[in-house]
Amino acid sequence: MSMMQGRLFSLGSGILAAMALLTTGALHAQTAQTSAAGAPATTLNLQLPGNNDAAFSSSSVQAQEPLTTEVAKNNTDQFHFVNAMQYGGGRQRYGRPRYRGGNTNADGSPKYDGYVGGGFTLPIGTQSDYLKTSWGMQLGVGRNFNKHVGVNLEFNYDHFGETAATIDNYAALYGDPTNTNGFDANTHIISLAIDPIFNIYSGNSMGAYVTGGVGFYHKVGNFTLPAAGTYCDYYCYQYVANQVIDHYTSNALGENVGFGLTYKFSKFSSEQLYAEMRYVHMNNQYRPGSTVNADGSVTGYNFFPQNSQKTSYIPVKFGIRF
Repeated sequence: MSMMQGRLFSLGSGILAAMALLTTGALHAQTAQTSAAGAPATTLNLQLPGNNDAAFSSSSVQAQEPLTTEVAKNNTDQFHFVNAMQYGGGRQRYGRPRYRGGNTNADGSPKYDGYVGGGFTLPIGTQSDYLKTSWGMQLGVGRNFNKHVGVNLEFNYDHFGETAATIDNYAALYGDPTNTNGFDANTHIISLAIDPIFNIYSGNSMGAYVTGGVGFYHKVGNFTLPAAGTYCDYYCYQYVANQVIDHYTSNALGENVGFGLTYKFSKFSSEQLYAEMRYVHMNNQYRPGSTVNADGSVTGYNFFPQNSQKTSYIPVKFGIRF
């Protein structure tokens, strides 16, 4: 057995020696071929560089450029948690960000609005026979369902003067035929209406809308005479002012319809100027007036039946919406 083991050991040693000779020959052949082609010969270094090994330099990193490029590419594609939370799923979203609060609709328009304005009021129809153009004021608040549709609760006060013929005729009726005592008259209408609004155009600066609705209208006609009075606060003084000597009222439902234009101070501003014109109609119930008999006596107490006539007028208002 010892002789057999010796022979096997000798055979194995011979095989390993032959493989070593073949490997050394192949390496020398490759080196010789490279040198013959004119390229510098290299020596295989199987040692790993240490942390302070001077042989591990930038030239070594450049020799491994494919590996470095691949690592850089992988770093670029890394998942960033902060970016994912900001943009959603790691994908960027483009376009202007939209911020919503409790006072903003889904389309970015404000849920609530308000406006205040003033202007003048034109009587039309039979009202122009005894009323004159005068002033008016407007106040409203509303709810916008989106940037196109909303509804407003609106208060209006519209004032009218009386024509000179009307004042002279009623001065004579109240005992002053020459109107030497300063007899005067005026009419006003107070209204509270619910008015839907439709924005038909909305640009960066200009806009346009239509509006209209129904409401309650209270019409008052006053006849006045100057009267002296006394006011006391620390000391007393006298004054002269018109005092109402008679008045007439008429309550009715009415409707209105109109058109308006708006102008924004800037595209980022919520405030805007507006100008509008409406047609208003009151469905008054007519009450017959007093009758002057042939002997000069008067039947009835309604000296101003015009106040209960159906009333139409055009208010023109200017103001600010916010």
